[in-house]
Amino acid sequence: MRNENQNLGTLSKILLAICAICLSVAIFVPLWRIELSAPQYPEGLMLQIFPHKLGGQVEIINGLNHYIGMKTLHTEDFPEFAILPYLIGFFALGALLVAAFGNKKLLYFFLGLFVVFGVAAMADFYRWNYNYGHNLDPNAAIIVPGMAYQPPLIGYKQLLNFGAFSIPDAGGWLFIVSGVLMMFAVALEAKLVDKFKKNKVIGFAITILATSSASCGGADVPIIKLNADNCDFCKMTIADGRFGAALVTQKGRVYKFDDISCMVHYKNENASTGFRQFYVADFTKSNTLIPVEHAFFIKSVQIASPMRGNIAAFGDPESAKKYQHQFEATAVRWPNLDQE
Repeated sequence: MRNENQNLGTLSKILLAICAICLSVAIFVPLWRIELSAPQYPEGLMLQIFPHKLGGQVEIINGLNHYIGMKTLHTEDFPEFAILPYLIGFFALGALLVAAFGNKKLLYFFLGLFVVFGVAAMADFYRWNYNYGHNLDPNAAIIVPGMAYQPPLIGYKQLLNFGAFSIPDAGGWLFIVSGVLMMFAVALEAKLVDKFKKNKVIGFAITILATSSASCGGADVPIIKLNADNCDFCKMTIADGRFGAALVTQKGRVYKFDDISCMVHYKNENASTGFRQFYVADFTKSNTLIPVEHAFFIKSVQIASPMRGNIAAFGDPESAKKYQHQFEATAVRWPNLDQE
């Protein structure tokens, strides 16, 4: 007779079923992406890594990399693409089988196998990045002695005049969500959460799911580093936290400005770019950004903003009215600040 103490609980089985769904979806969406930005590409370029192919603006990136001696990228050059979809499918099916068999030891083994796979995948990705950035053609048109062009494993890195930003894409976040849910299931079965009541455990699981989903698609409010970040329009250092601004494109790229007027000019000059959100600094709360939809604007020659845009933003109407009287200013509206 099977030991009932080795049986998985209902919640653990549900979490494993969700893992199976997440991993199944991950087979068809990009796992990782490397974004490249430069002055000549204001919206940036993107390389996406799917389980079975390369995507994004591969040909443009290949054309640029040719000049510095980097190898061109072709899906057929990566044997990983031939097996990765099957490995992901194996883990999706495995999560369902573990839930069906309902055995704790099998769950522990499966989580260990999943972690080993994740570490091996990241190690292989690092190896690929290293070879890609170091094995350069000695006859390239542009040679910088001692320079390598290895993209970051994760995070940001400056490569000549390009900024490279490497982060998980939708499939990568689905992997992360799956790993978190498996670990939570293990914590449940190992009695690590016995101090919580059942309803608190379920609530914690829902919180994990909600937080992970927000990480996949949500956009955080940009952070401006005063006296360090430069304005993406006028190129001046952003020093006055009362007038800063930032925008986020549809692709998630952030641009920062030292003056609200700089952001307006940038928006107008790049009208074909898709913008997701605009932020402005609250004049009364230095370097605190708020969405433009929640801001109240005033304009006056007495408002000495860095680039003489003469515009200030406020998070509440009372403050706007107070300073409007003080500066003998005019109330203006977004998004036509340059026309007011």
